[in-house]
Amino acid sequence: MTLKTALNRRQLLATAAASTALLGTGSVFAQSAQRTLRIGNQKGWLSILKGRGTLEKRLAPLGVNVTWTEFNAGPVQLEALNVGSIDFGDVGEAPPIFAQAAGAPLVYAGATVPRPKLEAIVVPKDSAIKTVADLKGKRVAYNKGSNVQYFLVKLLEKNGLKYSDVQSIFLAPADARAAFEKGAVDAWIIWDPFLAAAQKTLDARLLADASGVVNNRQYYFTSRDFATKNPDVLKIAIEEINAIDTWVSKNKAAAATELSAVLGLSKEVTELYVNRAAYGTSVVTRDILAEQQVIADTFFELKLIPRKLNLLHAAPVDLG
Repeated sequence: MTLKTALNRRQLLATAAASTALLGTGSVFAQSAQRTLRIGNQKGWLSILKGRGTLEKRLAPLGVNVTWTEFNAGPVQLEALNVGSIDFGDVGEAPPIFAQAAGAPLVYAGATVPRPKLEAIVVPKDSAIKTVADLKGKRVAYNKGSNVQYFLVKLLEKNGLKYSDVQSIFLAPADARAAFEKGAVDAWIIWDPFLAAAQKTLDARLLADASGVVNNRQYYFTSRDFATKNPDVLKIAIEEINAIDTWVSKNKAAAATELSAVLGLSKEVTELYVNRAAYGTSVVTRDILAEQQVIADTFFELKLIPRKLNLLHAAPVDLG
């Protein structure tokens, strides 16, 4: 073997080794580029998104895995976000306010259109309470820190009463339903599908819904760290949620059937819920944040949160 041949062979081996090393490095890069979207959801439309797997299909080409954890209420989801257990979830208007006041690093990722008919105050069908003004001094059950707490504040205000004019009985939905059924409370302020179930199975009488009082949007939230690193993932998530909204708006009977299986409720109950809802989910704007600012200011004035909040601190990272 000539010296030149030996040198060429060495160069060839070195080149091959370098290529192998680069391929190995590329494999490491591919592994490190793998991302995960950890979703915390309540039973409902996100459950249907999960069942269809369309979000996973959209995110797979980006190297993003999706995991799901089910929660029974929005405040618990926000606690999970605060300790770093989830990256994304769904919640009503009020829980994010309390979470931000407690220092959670949340960022609003999306919002539905207003849906005021999906929360209401109900009374027993034979109750002497005929108007909101009749609630003065009465026992009103509701979930503390939830969207209906803000609705109650504004409903009373609209009807010439103060928040302190009623006896607030803080109960989770299942316990509130039991208390309502036994007559241990005079009224119950609640959201769908619990509201529809109370109307259909307890013959509860609707005293007032949130129409003309509050917007009652549903919100989707994330953490600032996740939003900063994964704006593409969040954009696709909101698009897929809106796709479910669009489908439901055009296929309400089928949606009620599918939702009834998810919730374990009769189709009669889910039809009432689905038919009075409004549909559409999009990114959060400055105007929507201004709505949340009003809620935060109201809670601060009532001493329900310990400090005044600036909702821009929870704004989407790409807010225009």
